[in-house]
Amino acid sequence: MRFDAVLFDCDGVLVDSEPITMRVLRQMLAEAGWPLTLQACMAHFVGVTVRSQRALIETHTGQPLTEAWMDAFYARRNDALRAELQPVPGAHAAVQAARAHTGGRVACASGADRLKVEMQLAQTGLAPLFGAAVFSGHEMPASKPAPDVYLAAARHLQAEPARCLVVEDTPTGITAGVAAGATVWAYCPPGAPPEPLLAAGAIRLLARMDELATALPAA
Repeated sequence: MRFDAVLFDCDGVLVDSEPITMRVLRQMLAEAGWPLTLQACMAHFVGVTVRSQRALIETHTGQPLTEAWMDAFYARRNDALRAELQPVPGAHAAVQAARAHTGGRVACASGADRLKVEMQLAQTGLAPLFGAAVFSGHEMPASKPAPDVYLAAARHLQAEPARCLVVEDTPTGITAGVAAGATVWAYCPPGAPPEPLLAAGAIRLLARMDELATALPAA
């Protein structure tokens, strides 16, 4: 099938940010009184916003989730990302292949805040491939797993959602893509469990991001 547009998630698909973000989050939650293993932290927070887990955080820390705490988290997270962030291997090739397949109709549609998304794309050299087609779930009526951010990206590219390919790496994001009416492929590197991704509605798994170049028909 030829797609009219390809819509990429950001964290975990284009940039290898999750280990960095989870480390900072674990540090700050431990300081607030909630020590978490990496596995538990990822289970609670990968693919969703920290704010969406307000009740869980407040229950385990016994403290309100304040704007000051969130601002401190964003600052520490962004400092760590600026120092350490790398693109997911094969991400540049994947986006270039998607651009060739669609005549340049690609977008980055993330559940993260815009500052983080744009910073990460710029830092990893991916920003020029997307231009203005960058969308944040924080700016939508509802973030993932709601489909809003993907619908906004498709609308910007003047593509019917049913003719779009979404590339995701979490059940939450896959649910959003499916709800938008798009076809969803999942990046599932070796060692990651494929079952939750398939159960959420992904119809193809990519073990490497650069596999997208061979999976998409050439222009």
